Amino acid sequence: MRNLKNYEIIFFDIDDTLFDFTKSEPLAFHQVFEKYQLVSNLELYKKSYEEINKQLWRDLENGKLSILELGSERFRRLFLAHDLELDAVVFNQEYLNFLGEQSHLVQGAKNVIRALSHKRLAVITNGYTAVQTARIRNSPFNGAFEHLIISESTGFQKPQTGIFDYAFDKLQIYDKSNVLMVGDSLTSDIQGGMNYGIDTCWFNPKRKENETSLTPTYEINQLESLIEMIK
Repeated sequence: MRNLKNYEIIFFDIDDTLFDFTKSEPLAFHQVFEKYQLVSNLELYKKSYEEINKQLWRDLENGKLSILELGSERFRRLFLAHDLELDAVVFNQEYLNFLGEQSHLVQGAKNVIRALSHKRLAVITNGYTAVQTARIRNSPFNGAFEHLIISESTGFQKPQTGIFDYAFDKLQIYDKSNVLMVGDSLTSDIQGGMNYGIDTCWFNPKRKENETSLTPTYEINQLESLIEMIK
């Protein structure tokens, strides 16, 4: 792996880049359904939810709905599909409360943030402000980031350029060549960074095939590769 440029500012995605969302989401999902005593058909609900949620997040990235709308809509569609008479707005909020308690880290994330603490670090994430701030507050990353740029708070989401405008304004960045975006999503993190004209690093631990037309500046399979690359 060739060395990266001497970037001064590094933007990190959160879910499946620093935090293990693949582990956190099922736990929160189980907790909220357990609260309503609906665990007997949990696997069936989870399969439906994943299909619905995936499509809605794709719609979010394409600007077809807001993060606020996404939350309740995914459960509204789920309950409709399975004839469950529950309040989707209340249920979603309880799910988010449980999710905010989950702070499972991706392997190597703690070492990376500690090793790069001499850089200006910030978060750019599509998600809910209360959830993401709670997860960071309850993790080793509390206080590690100069700013948390969260889509719900900004009114924009990756890959929209508006969220990067917001981040650059908050951090008072004037030179795009000093900035690197690190994330696991080609359509969100990499597309967003490319749209804005900054370098990108695709974190691809599962070595997925890149079936898009996008070409990240760098690709890594282990998060800790960033340490030597940037140093």
